[in-house]
Amino acid sequence: MYKRFGKVSRVIGLMMESKGPKSSIGDLCYIHEQSGCRKIPAEVVGFHEQHVLLMPFSAMSHIAPGCLVEATGRPLEVHVGDALIGMVLDPLGQPLDGSPLPPGLKPVSVERDPPNPLVRPPIVEPLEVGIRVIDSLLAVGKGQRVGIFAGSGVGKSTLMGMIARHTSADVNVIALIGERGREVREFLERDLGPDGLARSVVVVATSDQPALMRVKGAYTATAIAEYFRDQGADVMLMMDSVTRVAMAQREIGLAVGEPPTTKGYTPSVFALLPKLLERAGTNASGTITAFYTVLVDGDDMNEPIADAVRGILDGHFVLERQLANKGHYPAINVLKSVSRVMPHMISAEHREAANRFRRLLSTYIDSEDLIQIGAYKRGSSQEIDEAIEFYPQMMAFCRQNIDEKTTRAESIDALLRLLSVR
Repeated sequence: MYKRFGKVSRVIGLMMESKGPKSSIGDLCYIHEQSGCRKIPAEVVGFHEQHVLLMPFSAMSHIAPGCLVEATGRPLEVHVGDALIGMVLDPLGQPLDGSPLPPGLKPVSVERDPPNPLVRPPIVEPLEVGIRVIDSLLAVGKGQRVGIFAGSGVGKSTLMGMIARHTSADVNVIALIGERGREVREFLERDLGPDGLARSVVVVATSDQPALMRVKGAYTATAIAEYFRDQGADVMLMMDSVTRVAMAQREIGLAVGEPPTTKGYTPSVFALLPKLLERAGTNASGTITAFYTVLVDGDDMNEPIADAVRGILDGHFVLERQLANKGHYPAINVLKSVSRVMPHMISAEHREAANRFRRLLSTYIDSEDLIQIGAYKRGSSQEIDEAIEFYPQMMAFCRQNIDEKTTRAESIDALLRLLSVR
């Protein structure tokens, strides 16, 4: 088999230019170091006149003009299979602890198209996540895609760990993108725990890695989830965070020469988001239920990435700092959160109870200032009187300890019992 080679001509910032080899956008290439001891993987991200623009997956040390660039003629592939369950991988699909991959895995491309919308079965079956406030008031369906919107330090990772440990999904695929190195082990040991890891595949791309590695971490995790879905499994895909994927793509876009647009994000960022997020969901074989965390800058829910992601997904949970500051966990603001598929999956009795819970909570929040300063006189409004009576029980219902698990049936039963009390 013939191999195509080119030569490095110059390096500019994050980018590398080479004369040749013949290749296409997205192809994987290998750059041979001067010593010949190591090959650095890189991806073709553009062209400039007759030159190929490459972005390496690792540091560009020991690269000099004239280094050989070897084309593979295909995009990045990772090896997947059931033996990956319980392992922690890097964005290239290799074990993070340096051990060899288990035998019997199948190579798949990380670049795939979303399923045809006409062959996607509708979402009709709920997925249990083991968190009372979600299962009862924000029910998630198998194949639904949900955003978890929050500022820093409000409990996103803790919520993800609870979902991973308590969910009824067959397998979890967790992508930690742009995390601090210290937080990776903390998440694995404290939030996920041995029981959660035993049924999960974790893909890690830390913040110190090149932008391309962070983007590929998201694609690799999605490709692994797609493999298990194609085997007929109900997969839980969790990505923390899609904001850092967008930031990494912005770095790549600016390096290639794209014009910055909204808040410095390049057009390719807003092209990448639907392409990546639409790959989750249902197909003829199985389901991928996806949770994507979104970092909101200064708790601004309308910043560009949050706004774009919210328009693509099938629902969103808003974690509020005020609730977290009061020690209320999970800090989900029920009134600002929505599950777009919930009304189609639940019974009429459940739907009425959830709507009544929201009405009572909304009534209390709207009148809270008057109630707190003592300006409201009991008996002035029957609705407000009822909201005041139920408020402590509603807040207690929404709180849940990290290690506490409630089944979906228990959560719904608790909601119905709560609202039947007079």
